[in-house]
Amino acid sequence: MPRPSSPRKRRTREHIIADLGVNFVERQVFLSGNTVERWVHDYGLDLLLSTYTEEGEPDGGKMFIQVKATDHLSMVSGGRFVTCRIERAHLRTWLVETLPVFLIVYDALNDRAYWLYVQATFKGVRRFQAARGSERLTIRIPSSQIFDPTAMNRIRAFGQAIVDKMKGIQHEDE
Repeated sequence: MPRPSSPRKRRTREHIIADLGVNFVERQVFLSGNTVERWVHDYGLDLLLSTYTEEGEPDGGKMFIQVKATDHLSMVSGGRFVTCRIERAHLRTWLVETLPVFLIVYDALNDRAYWLYVQATFKGVRRFQAARGSERLTIRIPSSQIFDPTAMNRIRAFGQAIVDKMKGIQHEDE
């Protein structure tokens, strides 16, 4: 069969590592006894995380996850931080979410990921500053924040803290 005269759409390395990154995150979530659902329409959020008690009951903790994957992980400050470039519009969207948003950077070459609780990182004055400026910005993630099943315990606790704060909210008929 002859090749078409014009090139066809190709699956690039970026496509491959993006899928590997989401797959890596899903595996860590499943190993910790929790679940994720992939978003069909990705507008800066890839996964919806649901957490469960040690008995396997839903605990009401829902969180969002955005995965960024790279073959060229950048570390700064003597390896204390991993950096990631993001669109400022995504950050603005994440900051108005009621549910926690976690940015996870996947290092495809080393099959490892790092996580950041976005709203907690950009609270207060930093949140205001994060909303202004150029179209893209660089975020620093502590390299100690490795995303694995153990990290999921800490992330689940963040979600649980939000659920606890929401207790007592009255849903009313209009």
